[in-house]
Amino acid sequence: MLPHNPPYGPYRGKQPSLSQLRAFAAVAEHLHFRDAAAAIGMSQPALSGAVSALEEALGVQLLERTTRKVLLSPAGERLAARTRAVLDAVSELMEEAEAAQAPFTGVLRLGVIPTVAPYLLPTVLRLVHQRYPELDLQVHEEQTSSLLEGLAAGRLDLLLLAVPLGVPGVTELPLFDEDFVLVTPEGHPLAGRDDIPREALKELKLLLLDEGHCLRDQALDICREAGRTEGAPVTTTAAGLSTLVQLVAGGLGVTLLPRTAVKVETARNTALFTGRFTDPAPSRRVALAMRTGAARQAEFEELAGALRGAMKRLPVRVVGDGA
Repeated sequence: MLPHNPPYGPYRGKQPSLSQLRAFAAVAEHLHFRDAAAAIGMSQPALSGAVSALEEALGVQLLERTTRKVLLSPAGERLAARTRAVLDAVSELMEEAEAAQAPFTGVLRLGVIPTVAPYLLPTVLRLVHQRYPELDLQVHEEQTSSLLEGLAAGRLDLLLLAVPLGVPGVTELPLFDEDFVLVTPEGHPLAGRDDIPREALKELKLLLLDEGHCLRDQALDICREAGRTEGAPVTTTAAGLSTLVQLVAGGLGVTLLPRTAVKVETARNTALFTGRFTDPAPSRRVALAMRTGAARQAEFEELAGALRGAMKRLPVRVVGDGA
């Protein structure tokens, strides 16, 4: 029996333990100490002591003990259901933790830039579906700056984008290099040629993407390397590559496309022609990027390796770690 004036109170500085909660839940279910003890594999004295310790920690009397039976007090009736809910939540927590230990399960939030997403996602999604069926892949298409902010804030787990980024705290897992090609309208002097020198970019009427796209910056870097002056005409009127190539088809200028985008973007219009640059052709590198020291680093590295294998069928040069 509890003391006549137990030192109950709301702030005793003690927290109930899981073993105490399990003991009370078992007694509340069986209303019998021997049966409850047997159900959870605890000795009867230990069970009784655990329930008493829980009553002291909570500051309420949970049971009414008699020589013949055990009854729940009014407080015990109220707290029994809450105790079971707590134990169920702990069980779910342990199951979730166990599942988290298994690679390629749960949610993976992948950020992708617009100049990569339409051309590489079919390969990525096919690989994930076939090799990692338990992985819940969620894709977010955003520009590079937004993706990096999302990665730093924990909103995104992994990025697929053009590198180098040069951002502290971000580790790059290179996948491949791909050349740029020159897209021209029909009848252009460079249409269809496979020996275009970089110097040809000096004076061409170039159409580029809007500000904020990394592909625009890469194209401008290529032009500067080719000797293009700041005053050479650059017309920026397109928010996406699909619009950009249609402007080319309409005779408004020429543009640069990564090779992975050529098949998708030029197949719909016979007025578009592609030309290839002489070696070394201008190119870009595409990689996965993760937070340095990410908890899922080994998983992401394995995914990068699997993607390299899957992307060998694309018009790219696959690279390895450290390439």
